[in-house]
Amino acid sequence: MDVFGSFALLLAFVCAVYAFAGGIAAILTRHPLLVKSTRQAGIATCCLVFLGTLSLEYLFFSDNFANAYVVSHSNRDLSTFYKIAALWSGQEGSLLFWSFILAIYVFSVLIAYRNKNGELMPYVGVVMAGVQIFFLTLNNFVVSPFKALAIPGANGAMQLVARGDGNGLTPLLQYPEMVIHPPNLYSGYTGFTIPFAFALGALLARYPGEKWIHLTRKWTMIAWTFQTMGILLGAHWAYAVLGWGGYWGWDPVENASLLPWLTGTAFLHSVMMQEKRGMMKVWNVWLVFCTFLLCILGTLLTRSGVVSSVHAFAQSSIGNWFVGFIVIILLVCFGAYVKNRDYLKSENQLDAIVSRESSFLFNNLVLLVACIAVLSGTLFPVFSEWFTGDRISVGAPFFNKVNIPLGLLLLFLTGVGPLLAWRKTSTESLKRNFGWPLAIGVLGGATAFALGFRQFYSLVCLILCVFVASTITMEFYRGAKVIRTRSGASLAASAIDLTMRNTRRYGGYIVHMGMVLIFIGLAGAAFNRDVQKEMQLGATMQIGPYTLLLQSVDTRPEKNYTAERMIVEVMKNNKPMMMLYPEKRRFATTVENGTMVAIYSTLKEDLYVVYAGQSPQTQLPVIHAYLNPLVKWIWFGGVVVVFGTLVALLPNRRAVLVLSGAQQPVGQQLQHGLTPSPSVTMREGHD
Repeated sequence: MDVFGSFALLLAFVCAVYAFAGGIAAILTRHPLLVKSTRQAGIATCCLVFLGTLSLEYLFFSDNFANAYVVSHSNRDLSTFYKIAALWSGQEGSLLFWSFILAIYVFSVLIAYRNKNGELMPYVGVVMAGVQIFFLTLNNFVVSPFKALAIPGANGAMQLVARGDGNGLTPLLQYPEMVIHPPNLYSGYTGFTIPFAFALGALLARYPGEKWIHLTRKWTMIAWTFQTMGILLGAHWAYAVLGWGGYWGWDPVENASLLPWLTGTAFLHSVMMQEKRGMMKVWNVWLVFCTFLLCILGTLLTRSGVVSSVHAFAQSSIGNWFVGFIVIILLVCFGAYVKNRDYLKSENQLDAIVSRESSFLFNNLVLLVACIAVLSGTLFPVFSEWFTGDRISVGAPFFNKVNIPLGLLLLFLTGVGPLLAWRKTSTESLKRNFGWPLAIGVLGGATAFALGFRQFYSLVCLILCVFVASTITMEFYRGAKVIRTRSGASLAASAIDLTMRNTRRYGGYIVHMGMVLIFIGLAGAAFNRDVQKEMQLGATMQIGPYTLLLQSVDTRPEKNYTAERMIVEVMKNNKPMMMLYPEKRRFATTVENGTMVAIYSTLKEDLYVVYAGQSPQTQLPVIHAYLNPLVKWIWFGGVVVVFGTLVALLPNRRAVLVLSGAQQPVGQQLQHGLTPSPSVTMREGHD
């Protein structure tokens, strides 16, 4: 099967090269058979990548320890569930998985538009094939996952061997979320290839109007949704597994996932200005280009060893390939822009500072500044080593100092945007729309201050969250009230009807409400507390209102590891509440240990308990307990964000006219003895 998988990837590379070269020829000649054959070659490329990926997965499930990659990342005792995750646990498999997810997107695009947009699709196909060629080059010739295990023989020649068992999967990946977190993040990274291909293709083809925007909106939103889920799942994994009490540490690989999310968010907002007013065309094209470039840069940071990270792969020379690919993308994008920049001329100008256009513009500027700040802080150790010879790291204090004010400004703009009109907003409209939300926000802040909130940024964040939530609620209430007056339905039913009539707008409001919940959770980080203590059996620890009693210690042998578990009773006001079981896992096939955190979570706070190992001096177990307020709001807010995005992807339900017969008195007749035919009245309905 390893030979079959290797051959499938090699054939996929050949098909991708034909799709690329043949696509260019099809653009030049406009020959319909050539256009069709290159599309079929693109589809064949995707199918062959599917076969190659399935072949590698089969090697894992069949415990084929003659394959070097399987030996490095699996063993016989590894559960079936984690043999799926083993596919992307190493350098070679993760890059193949990149190609696999990209193939799904490319296949979907080629099938969805196979008989549509004939002037644009050859260009899009060439760009997508070019990206596939790069990754298939890595899969075939640089870091192939189908290398056989071999050792030098007596005569110096390499001899194929098969081991009895493998090294096993790294403990950090043996957690259920690691089976779903990487696929989501990869789907975000690779998904931005599609809007990039359409934007570059439209620029090269000088495709008229904003049609490419309409074609790529749903693909951008799908990629953005996966990126969002990937970031949040990664944060939850770090919170539940790494045992350091936090969910975001401004790690370089965390930052790498955030960068394209920031520019992708900016694009989703600014594209509305191009659709509505024909503005910011250059800005939007370069936002798409930069988003894709940041996806490739994030992949570079993860795989090259350029930066140190708990998430990154080992040091590798593969980074040179990514640097070359980034340079090629930049040259192509810049050349296409220079040649066709007149095609991107704006149709209108900004009419007033106080307008919805300006709110989108400021929103974009804040997101871009945040992106530059995160990028510069992430790459600062690399640049410092280049210029001074010393690697100087930039820690969380820098990122927090820069990005917390930017985040609060972005939150404010989230609330302001819906209250402003296009072109220009009148003073009367500002007073009418801002009055109640501002009053409610200030009241919320005063209440929080009275309850003891004194941390400045957290208090400002709470005021802004209440303000933004009020503006969103008012938008739903006003629209639902109009529908209720016309239809007589309940307010809740009218709000649902309102949302389904304009899913893009009101789905976006739901996304904003989810971001409000996330910001509430982030504000709680200012009030985190922690206590660490060596504990004998029967000893207690106090943190906040909770008393932790170490009752006993036990050992649980499992198939792939042995767990040393602390049994901790949680009491509040001297009353027993529950039991928590933090543990350390010792894996038989690796010297690494795993941590399983015990968490008692409520909307108010998380009680987070970690077994930190034994004290070297006393050999007593060390318990580290954290009290983290409002963390659950982050995860709940993430669910709301994803739900809002799904709503925005739905088609609008349009209002239609329904004809019904008017009621007439029985037996009533018109003059001349004619029986009346039903008259027609108009009422509102939905298709």
